[in-house]
Amino acid sequence: MSDQPPPPEQQPAPPRESAGLSAAAISFLVVALLLLIFMLENTKEAHVHLFLWHVNLPLWFVIFGSALAGAVLWAGSGALHRHRRRKANKSQVGAGRK
Repeated sequence: MSDQPPPPEQQPAPPRESAGLSAAAISFLVVALLLLIFMLENTKEAHVHLFLWHVNLPLWFVIFGSALAGAVLWAGSGALHRHRRRKANKSQVGAGRK
């Protein structure tokens, strides 16, 4: 016989809640719907000046392009923030080993 104690009883994991939409997903869908409604209500032509370019574009296209550029900048700034935070954490961990 072994002198080792018996293994502890494993309790089953509690059941997970139903896989519904998260608050972030719901808010994204609401904002996307509001943007779509705003774009559909603004379909006239707009004269756009950007640096040296002058073009006539549908206003919905300008709204969509602005929203897309804002989303890219927002995601990029978040990625840059995460990168800087990870780099700072690595340098703190490395300094602690010395």
